[in-house]
Amino acid sequence: MGHSKENSDVAAKQKAIDDWLPVTGSRTAKWWSSAFHNLTAMVGAGVLSLPFAMSNMGWGAGSTVLILSWVITLYTLWQMVEMHEMVPGKRFDRYHELGQHAFGEKLGLWIVVPQQVVVEVGTCIVYMVTGGKSLKKVHDTLCPDCKDIKTSYWIVIFASVNFALAQCPNLNDISAISFAAAVMSLIYSTIAWCASINKGIDANVDYGSRATSTADAVFNFSSALGDVAFAYAGHNVVLEIQATMPSSEDTPSKKPMWRGVILAYIGVAFCYLPVAFIGYYMFGNSVDDNILITLERPAWLIAAANLFVFVHVVGGYQVFAMPVFDMIETCMVTKLNFPPSTALRVTTRTIYVAVTMLIGICVPFFGSLLGFLGGFAFAPTSYFLPCIIWLKLKKPKKFGLSWTINWICIILGVVLMILSPIGALRNIILSAKNYKFFS
Repeated sequence: MGHSKENSDVAAKQKAIDDWLPVTGSRTAKWWSSAFHNLTAMVGAGVLSLPFAMSNMGWGAGSTVLILSWVITLYTLWQMVEMHEMVPGKRFDRYHELGQHAFGEKLGLWIVVPQQVVVEVGTCIVYMVTGGKSLKKVHDTLCPDCKDIKTSYWIVIFASVNFALAQCPNLNDISAISFAAAVMSLIYSTIAWCASINKGIDANVDYGSRATSTADAVFNFSSALGDVAFAYAGHNVVLEIQATMPSSEDTPSKKPMWRGVILAYIGVAFCYLPVAFIGYYMFGNSVDDNILITLERPAWLIAAANLFVFVHVVGGYQVFAMPVFDMIETCMVTKLNFPPSTALRVTTRTIYVAVTMLIGICVPFFGSLLGFLGGFAFAPTSYFLPCIIWLKLKKPKKFGLSWTINWICIILGVVLMILSPIGALRNIILSAKNYKFFS
């Protein structure tokens, strides 16, 4: 009898912890919440740099890379959704749990967690800077004669919104924020390409390479690959999003999840392709690394677009921070034996937001750093880690269709992982002489 009581106590304690943790706390999500969580996670402010990436790759290579990335990442996302419940009666609610199932308890953690943390924390820091800069741009556009306010202060304002929102217990509680963010991403993407059409083709538009030497061209191309890899980085939160869905034998969670993913990916295509192609077509290689900068007029529209970017990155910050909160809180409760409490949640999350804010303020050139880190972490988690796990767990027939597709994705992903940090590293070195910390 003693054993069964101990077991039931352990199970009860585990259930209490699961109910408290942000990822497994609520399982009532519908398919449409999967759609906008995925859209918010996937479409970052990275969409605004796609015309610039196109200008570094040219029409042929640029179109190929963009469309191929869309296809590959949709395929690897499908694999992750399928693998969520591949073991009957068990759910892999977190990316690293799937990794542990594939590679073993220890190795699985070491393979997945560092990459996931780099992607999620890195994205949070980039969003701090992006959010701050967008607010500054709104202020400067609407009031060109006002006193200049440092970007640092704007980042603090952005952070203060996130201090409050970070206290939402789980992913379902931020559904409304995520929905607003997804809608905003569709709106500011549309503004970007409509305003480009409205401005018309540049008088002396040039689609030639902006590189001055072969080395330059190679580096620009590889850094553009990093931008594209960053644009398709939603896989790090996909199992966590699926964890919020109810599941039974008759209706596994993969069905509503997949419906949501398809809708999200249509949204992604609607955001990315027109912005990339129209932006590049209108401005050629004179386009800025953020298309909203190239579009100065009309002032009110550009201010509105920047405000939408701000709302979007608030939602994006929350979606990417949730799995990190989950890791920190799991560790605090299970390893360090803290009792699950509101005080613990408030403390850990406030510290996290504060740290990402400080790094954003200290290192305003974090964007180039992200291209560098992005190659190492974005490419594997989105492009080929799901394929490796699939090959290991599903063991498809050698040289069969599934086997071949997965190996093609793995090879392309590894090439991307090797090339994209090179270009970004060079960008960091070239612009290092102009950097000011705490600007």
